[in-house]
Amino acid sequence: MTAVVAAAVVVAGLVFAYFQRPGGTDSDPSGTDAGMRCGTTVCQVVIGRSVGGDLVELLRGTGGGRIRITGESGPFIFEMTIAESGATVDDKSLQCVEAPLSACLVRGAHNAELLGEVLVRKDGTWSRAPAAYLATAGYLGLHDVNEDGTADVVAAQLACDGQCGTAFVQVFSVLGPDIGCTTAAPARDQLPGWPAPVPKMSQLRPCAVS
Repeated sequence: MTAVVAAAVVVAGLVFAYFQRPGGTDSDPSGTDAGMRCGTTVCQVVIGRSVGGDLVELLRGTGGGRIRITGESGPFIFEMTIAESGATVDDKSLQCVEAPLSACLVRGAHNAELLGEVLVRKDGTWSRAPAAYLATAGYLGLHDVNEDGTADVVAAQLACDGQCGTAFVQVFSVLGPDIGCTTAAPARDQLPGWPAPVPKMSQLRPCAVS
């Protein structure tokens, strides 16, 4: 089965509705911020990563979360949309890659899927990437697949609307568009590089749109 066939069933849901809303240094995971609330409780710091002169931190509470950025770029606070959608956020939920266009991926498990959102820093300003991400086959990460100096989002996906074990990898630019999909494998553990299936550009082809 080709990626075109495999992607046709699920690709429409991969960059999904924006959650119903129009190498780093760890921070103290027990920290709190009495002046900020995440959902219905006071925010607690889960994890932080250094990105150049900035510190990116994930904060969570009951029913919500925030992403706080402090440092050379100045203070920024973003709502953590995956937490509001019910994703579990822990000390493995933040991945950052420093570059001229730096990127941080926030990811969390929701049922059997992974939800993700990306923040990017350009010219000293942080902003939210234009898409949100869904991975149905257990992997969501940042890698510079097209080797342009900016990290891309790599997501492992189940074909057949999750009703079979066939899996493929989809790659997105953090600026929005699809980069491509791999040919489907009989099972996710047969994807090249599993459990971190990072394809080469030569392994990608256009993703089908259902």
